[in-house]
Amino acid sequence: MQWIEFLRPGLVAVGAAALAACASAPWAPSPQPAPLGRADAPAGGACNATAAQAVRGRSADAQTVEQARVSSGARRARVLYPGQVTTKEFDAERLNLDVDAKGVILAARCG
Repeated sequence: MQWIEFLRPGLVAVGAAALAACASAPWAPSPQPAPLGRADAPAGGACNATAAQAVRGRSADAQTVEQARVSSGARRARVLYPGQVTTKEFDAERLNLDVDAKGVILAARCG
């Protein structure tokens, strides 16, 4: 038992150093912006991208994104810029709006 007491401070120091290294790792992904949409949006809204195609060619301002979300029946919407890192999981309740570098909506799709 005495040798464990001798090692304990060293183990604590190594563990703390490992946690600190993980917290400040330069490779850690940057947080993604929260998807647009109201918290009280209807639950279970399966996305229908066809209904949101009317916003193509318009600026992806908050009002237009919300209009597209409501038209599609999606619970959430997100704006995707060129080269933006995104999650790849499919979400049937999410509308994705692909935009160009100027923020003009190029496509509306579900997922």
